[in-house]
Amino acid sequence: MRTWIDLDDAPVFAIPAAGGPRYGVLVEGPQGWGEFSPSPGASDELAARWLTAAMEPSTVGWPDALRGRVPVDAARPTVAVGRDIDAAVTLIREAAPDVAHLIDCTAEQAAAIRRRVDLPVAVDADVLAADPQCADVVVLRCGRLGGVRRAMRRAERLGLPALVVFSGTSSIGVAADVALAAALPDLPYACGPVPQWLRDGDVVSSARSLGTSDGYLPAAPMPAGPDATRLGQFLVTDAAVVAQWRDLLRRAAALL
Repeated sequence: MRTWIDLDDAPVFAIPAAGGPRYGVLVEGPQGWGEFSPSPGASDELAARWLTAAMEPSTVGWPDALRGRVPVDAARPTVAVGRDIDAAVTLIREAAPDVAHLIDCTAEQAAAIRRRVDLPVAVDADVLAADPQCADVVVLRCGRLGGVRRAMRRAERLGLPALVVFSGTSSIGVAADVALAAALPDLPYACGPVPQWLRDGDVVSSARSLGTSDGYLPAAPMPAGPDATRLGQFLVTDAAVVAQWRDLLRRAAALL
């Protein structure tokens, strides 16, 4: 499929955000567009998964949706465990969420917190790979797991309820997370949150932007394409930055 994607001229964009600009690359295939936006410092292997996710809607398309829209929780807290399990437990008890979503944790830490809180514990699929018994809920991120189909297969193998976290940078990327949530057989938890920066900047038209939510987001068979004017506002023109992202894109493609 990578031969169908134009990697050399893929536009690199950056959307301003509170913690610094959020970068991504838009890849176009015969069926439309996808978003490649791994986090800074991502390995080539992780970038390859992101590229697979970006190519999925623009080539083979997403699986059929089982629901026309997905619920969004804009306020669910995430708990960064780090080294302090006691502090993480305290935060969870004070927040009283419907599910304890842990980040920056190991399987051993997740298991320890699970024994001390009286609600489901959710961790990323990669953490569960080390110990499938360390949590009650698997967190799915479409880009990181290599697309909708791969994320669904991972959840099926684990046999746990799923929580979909939005990991896209623009509405093109968020649409993939929404497609994943829409295609899951069961969706016991609301998804999200919608990235705050999308309220002020996006690469698709305002009518197609997923930057606002009334508690739900619509599922679509493919993401919206970029709007030329809005993409132009966020297009990266720094030659060094563009070269860095396109080089990562090419290295990722070489692993597919």
